[in-house]
Amino acid sequence: MKTTTGSDTERAVSRLPVATPRETARTTLRLLARHRVRLTATVLVLLAATASALAVPALLGTMVDAVAGGRPWSALLAPAAGIVAATAAGVGLGWWGQLLLARTAQHMLAGLREEVFATAVAQPTSVLEKTGSGDLVSRVAGDAEAVNTVIGRVLPAFVTALFTIALTLVGIGVIDPRFALAVLVVATPVQYVALRRFLARSGPVYRSARQAEAVRGQQLIETLTGADTVTSLRAQPRHRAAIAATSEHAIGHELRAVRLRTTFYGLLNLAEFIGLAAVLAVGYHLVGADAVTLGAATAAALYFHQLFGPIGVLLSNVDELQNAGAGLARLVGVLSLPAPDTGAGAEPRGTTPPAGRLTLENIAYGYAPGRRTLHGVTLTVEPGETVAVVGASGAGKTTLAKVAAGVLTPDTGRVLLDGTPLDRLPTAELRRRAVLVSQEVHVFDGTVAEDLRLFAPGATDAEIRAAADHLNATAWLDALPEGLNTHVGAGGHPLTAAQAQHLALVRLALAAPAVALLDEATAEAGTEDADLLEHAATAALTGRTGIVIAHRLGQAARADRVVVMDAGRIVESGTHTALLTADGPYARLWASWNRNG
Repeated sequence: MKTTTGSDTERAVSRLPVATPRETARTTLRLLARHRVRLTATVLVLLAATASALAVPALLGTMVDAVAGGRPWSALLAPAAGIVAATAAGVGLGWWGQLLLARTAQHMLAGLREEVFATAVAQPTSVLEKTGSGDLVSRVAGDAEAVNTVIGRVLPAFVTALFTIALTLVGIGVIDPRFALAVLVVATPVQYVALRRFLARSGPVYRSARQAEAVRGQQLIETLTGADTVTSLRAQPRHRAAIAATSEHAIGHELRAVRLRTTFYGLLNLAEFIGLAAVLAVGYHLVGADAVTLGAATAAALYFHQLFGPIGVLLSNVDELQNAGAGLARLVGVLSLPAPDTGAGAEPRGTTPPAGRLTLENIAYGYAPGRRTLHGVTLTVEPGETVAVVGASGAGKTTLAKVAAGVLTPDTGRVLLDGTPLDRLPTAELRRRAVLVSQEVHVFDGTVAEDLRLFAPGATDAEIRAAADHLNATAWLDALPEGLNTHVGAGGHPLTAAQAQHLALVRLALAAPAVALLDEATAEAGTEDADLLEHAATAALTGRTGIVIAHRLGQAARADRVVVMDAGRIVESGTHTALLTADGPYARLWASWNRNG
């Protein structure tokens, strides 16, 4: 069952947006701000862990001076015990800090996922149809997984390395500023050039790679979902070629990324070599000039050598951080779409809904510029009236239903519900008051009762059973292995097409909107199920305003009024009996249907 929205973004968006670096950073900080206390504790614990680990080179330097000065072996006991204690503290605090960091970041990602999901489902169906499901799937699956991988494995190591580098440079400078100067003058420029070159070139490459993956995913989804059609038309070679082309395009971006990484790592190794050589040369000079002790020079060399690991972690992980950053920007980009309505002002369940008078005034709509599907359509459906819309394929019936439901925004004209234009109604209120059910029915994962309560959260078991009884669905629902507790959807008990459509009509009855629009909602029923579903549809519309896109003209015969469409225009309107008497387009459709039926 599809519910309506009143946004017109579907005409303005050709693909889902990608956030800028500033927007991504601002959203990340906003989400992290929700966990200030935990984040502060994490930083303090990681700083304490880093400081404990950095005590080891200084203590080793003290031991070197003790040996060089000819002190007794007992002088080594205290620094040795300090090394053991500092190592244990560094390991314990480091483990705790990384756990806190991962947990904080995971909570931040969970909050982002919830906002992305809420924003995505709040958009009109046509927005996601126009952008392609592959793009959204690649974001909530591939991009979210890339960010999740970084949070679990890379981010804790990256932050720890950053703290280690900062405190180590401070430690080297405390021993003698000339050691720090040697590191900054000789090694840092090479690392800076390598990092700047990599960042400037890798960002666009990763973004392009993500987009190429989305295109490949969309091609795969379209081919797999339409596999029967592809096979029947013998179009397998063309689709294989299309998939191969999108795959080669994605692989090309990945190869460019590999070349960038290889060059980057080579420059990092060069920086390590010349940096250590510079520190040893400065240490030799200072010890010879009695400016520092041998132990101090040893500590400085150990400090710099200890930088190899953190610097390697910091810079090499920039690769994965760039990759995750591109995914994060794509997730945050979804949030730039109109925010979901909070539902403020919606009437509580059980209150009497407004009358449901639906008016279309001079509606025109086209899916592409210069190609109109609807032309000046004017129609009023009175409260409680059921109007059947009939016509040949391509006459504009489905488009009319989507415009009337607020799924599509007309190019000209307006749609009013009880005198209020749809675009002025809050999204939650519009979804509550007008519901569109199409022939593309989805069965959600869970029990039958849970599936039904998705659209009526407050429905009791008695209300569910009453709705099923009213729509004559009780017999087959009770025949399921566990009745209303039967697990359906992905991996659950399979439902036939007719049963899935019947379930959608029960959802409609439970949702109890003022206006219901059925777009060939019984089209998938076989001959033996057709009467059951058509009577269920009639029962579901009882007491509410209804527009039925009639797949079978028998539905039109039971409607209060019939509207005939042709080439995007209403060409005839009246009761079934009156239109048969008029001997116009409807009478010809009726005669053809009876002849072929």
